[in-house]
Amino acid sequence: MNKGCKLCHSDTSLFSHQKLGDYHFCHFCEYVFKDEESILSEEEEFKIYNSHNNSIDEPGYVDFLYVFLYDAVFPYVNSSVYGLDFGSGPAPVLAQILDQNHDFHMDIYDLFYVPERIYEGKKYDLITVTEVVEHLEDPLEYFNRFAELLKPEGILAVMTLFHHNDTDHFNNWHYMRDRTHISFYTPKTMHYIASRTGLKIIHTNNVRHTTFMLDS
Repeated sequence: MNKGCKLCHSDTSLFSHQKLGDYHFCHFCEYVFKDEESILSEEEEFKIYNSHNNSIDEPGYVDFLYVFLYDAVFPYVNSSVYGLDFGSGPAPVLAQILDQNHDFHMDIYDLFYVPERIYEGKKYDLITVTEVVEHLEDPLEYFNRFAELLKPEGILAVMTLFHHNDTDHFNNWHYMRDRTHISFYTPKTMHYIASRTGLKIIHTNNVRHTTFMLDS
């Protein structure tokens, strides 16, 4: 059954993957979301996260994060700022890199691993959200929260791999085969999210990085 888009409420097209279930594609904002009936339980999701082994001792993973930092973060913020790594995972590698190597002061939050909402009542110069928004069932709720947590000149830097706006490619795409991934975006989707949450995009590499600021 077709559903209205969770972001813009436009009509969507339904398509199915033989093993992973049903997905809804919005032709207006290009958001793709997994049908609720195909979403894992939190227990199943947590089990998959526990199988991830990313650590600061893995040079390949650290290099991957540095590509993000040099593209989406460092051009827009100075060192010695206060930041939040939202969705830091079982090993908060990004926060460690920024704390130890670049004199940032990072808070961390993760629904499963660091659930204390340390960000409440605070404002940040930087919020990093790496490989997180593809796990969110209601992205607008979270982007509104990020906007509320930013200082007037602060930035929100998001990493998530963009889909190609093509259902044949999507059904063979490695990124959707991660069963915890339920939300998929393009730069157009990110621009729409920005318009709904008081943000503006100041940079995207049109592949996986987007940098936002408050739209003054």
